[in-house]
Amino acid sequence: MKIDELYTPAILLDLDALENNIRRYAEEAAKYGKQIWPMLKTHKSLEIAEMQVKAGATGFLCGTLDECEFLADHGFDNLMYAYPVATKVSIDRVLKLSAKCNFIIRIDDLDGAAALDKAAGEAGQKVKYTLIVDSGLHRFGIVPAKVGEFAKKMEAFRNLAFCGISSHSGHVYGVSSKAGVPECAKQECDALHEAIASLKAAGFTPKLVTTGSTPTFWQSVADPEIGIFHPGNYVFNDAIQLSTETATVEQCALYILASVISHPREDVYICDAGTKCFGLDQGAHGNSSIKGYGHVIGHPELEVDGLSEEVGKLHVHGTTDIKVGDKICIIPNHSCSSANLTSYLIGIRNDEVDHLITVDIRGNSTRKNA
Repeated sequence: MKIDELYTPAILLDLDALENNIRRYAEEAAKYGKQIWPMLKTHKSLEIAEMQVKAGATGFLCGTLDECEFLADHGFDNLMYAYPVATKVSIDRVLKLSAKCNFIIRIDDLDGAAALDKAAGEAGQKVKYTLIVDSGLHRFGIVPAKVGEFAKKMEAFRNLAFCGISSHSGHVYGVSSKAGVPECAKQECDALHEAIASLKAAGFTPKLVTTGSTPTFWQSVADPEIGIFHPGNYVFNDAIQLSTETATVEQCALYILASVISHPREDVYICDAGTKCFGLDQGAHGNSSIKGYGHVIGHPELEVDGLSEEVGKLHVHGTTDIKVGDKICIIPNHSCSSANLTSYLIGIRNDEVDHLITVDIRGNSTRKNA
């Protein structure tokens, strides 16, 4: 089937671009002797995870416990959960994961750690963890200079096993151009260096030093102190990566195929893709360079400046040659959100549909446990 025969809207995945993205990052990491544990939340797909492993990924960072459990159930071993846990139901899931694979959780709070330690002790288990270091995002994380002090306090929890430190330089998504990326990468590396020094001064040596974002990967990968990187969005890329020149249009593997269905005013067209394809993301941390809700490939004069649930408004700046009935391709601002809005991606090669890729780790696990 040809692409232009597809029903719209459709979320397409250029398989050649996907494979090239996975290969490029894997080769760069291998060049410096580093491991990639990709962030799974970008694609939530077993098939794509297997592609990443085939290219050299040695573990995964997960955004939900559902993702951790799915990968563990399918034989994946090195799994890290990106966030702390605090509730009994989540702690119970962590204990099951710790018994099943090489599972590592992240911690930055003593109260949550105490609850996890108590439950682990009652279950006769040890839970591995890394400490979260704040490298500039100011979301989760311990101030780098106080990591050693925090690690000392964690020694009281005998059922938790210290493995190292982790960070996420997500503040890079607040920069508005390529020029801002190196400084974020420097902050990322400097924060981890300071945290390592703080740990060593307190008598600790981290086995694992892990961090990552797609934009800072290229500046940070050569750092001798960091062993594991967690890029996520790199498999797809998107308009946010275009804004920092982390990717080119050709390297954006995921995009929305939409049809132009109306021309109600001279400078406005309507397409049949809305928030249920794009989401409403204009930059998670305030990227001021993002205009509208996606990049219309081949049509710089068009701005997706409004979305309803099922339709999008295209504002024309100047003149355009599009007309009602045309199909257009739009790179979403945030491809992770778009992938999570569909049950499958339509894999394509050379304008032909190749096969469907199931987004099989999305949703909530309540139904299977009910």
